[in-house]
Amino acid sequence: MADARVVANRFLDLASQQGKQLTPMQLLKLVYIAHGWMLGLTGRPLIEQNVEAWQYGPVVRDVYNGVRTYGANPVRTPIWAPPGQSLDGAEDHMVQQVFNLYGNMGGIALSNITHMPETPWAETYRPGAFGTVIPNSLIAAHYQRLSRERNAAAA
Repeated sequence: MADARVVANRFLDLASQQGKQLTPMQLLKLVYIAHGWMLGLTGRPLIEQNVEAWQYGPVVRDVYNGVRTYGANPVRTPIWAPPGQSLDGAEDHMVQQVFNLYGNMGGIALSNITHMPETPWAETYRPGAFGTVIPNSLIAAHYQRLSRERNAAAA
C-alpha cells in the first residue's frame, strides 16, 4: 500500500514517457480507478488514504491538495510525496495497466465513468455532505463486479 501521491506521480511519469500531460481531474480519477482495480482484483488497497465522495466525484484529498493550483491546466511537475516511498511490483503493474486502459481518456470521460449509477461514489455521495469516505469494501465490490462483467463479455 502506497501514499496516493506516489501513485499520482507514477501516472505523471507514465504520461511524460509518452509525451503526454495529465490534468488534475485525470490524475484524481486515474488514482481512484487504479485503487479500485487493485482492490477488486487482488483484495488489497493500492493507496493508504481514504477516498472521499465529493460533489464532482471520488477524490483523494492529498492528491487534490497537490494539484489544485493547476485548475484545468496540465500538471507540469510531480506533486510532493513522502520521501522514500515507492510502489511494489504488483502496485506498479496495476498503475501501468490502468494507464494503458484509461490514460488516453479526458477528465470528463473519466469523471463520467466514476459518476455512473451504482458506482461507489453514487452510492455514497449525498448533496451538501463534504468528505464522506467511500468504504474500500464498496469500491472492491464494484470493481469485482466490473471484472466479472468483463470476463463474461470476453467469454
